[in-house]
Amino acid sequence: MKNVDVEIYMNQLIGFFENNPNDLMDLIGTLQKDEFYIKLRERVEKNLKDGNDIVLTRDQILNVVLELKVPEIMEFKPNDLKSIVYKTKFGDIILN
Repeated sequence: MKNVDVEIYMNQLIGFFENNPNDLMDLIGTLQKDEFYIKLRERVEKNLKDGNDIVLTRDQILNVVLELKVPEIMEFKPNDLKSIVYKTKFGDIILN
């Protein structure tokens, strides 16, 4: 049986990301949003089961992203580096 509070919270969370797709893309990048939403729901249900607040903290959301990104990160090959300076929207990153 589904908890009404969890359903309401998830609908609000998904609604926020659907109305702000740029924020979602900044957060999850190339991840599939459905997979991201499933993991968020699992984390919310775990909070409920553990007796914690169902509202996810910033750290919990970031941990979900990291869990989903680990396989992608592990596939990185150092030989793919073309330069020691990478330009990102956050500024230049120097890999030295």
